[in-house]
Amino acid sequence: MNDQESMRAALAVAQEALRTGDVPVGAVILNESNAIISQGCNKREDLDDPTAHAEIVAIRAAAQSLGTWRLDGCTLVVTLEPCAMCAGAIAQSRISTLVFGAWDEKAGAVGSVWDLLRDSRSLHKVEVRAGVLAEESTKLLQDFFKSHR
Repeated sequence: MNDQESMRAALAVAQEALRTGDVPVGAVILNESNAIISQGCNKREDLDDPTAHAEIVAIRAAAQSLGTWRLDGCTLVVTLEPCAMCAGAIAQSRISTLVFGAWDEKAGAVGSVWDLLRDSRSLHKVEVRAGVLAEESTKLLQDFFKSHR
């Protein structure tokens, strides 16, 4: 599964968040064989949980699936640039690669506002590939916010 295919899977997962009125962000985690082992969408509204971002939901599911908190060799694919909380969780879970779609100019922590994962002081280094299917990811978010204003 290449970056575009896995991002399409994350975009499909993002649609699930719309059912609960949450911001449509989706994530999938791939193992070293590039097979999807977990997925997650924003569930803050559904769970009344401010930490239930798509990345966190997917990371928790992957850890359960693998039976370990260490996600070495795994790739997280998410439709929106992670925030500081999610970037921290990515580093703490030892995910090897992050692929994201849309940039988040207000709260992005992987290049837009901060760059926590590639900071020279970071203990864990993550390969980052940004802007994959960015137009599709951005449009999904823009359409959501237009309908909620």
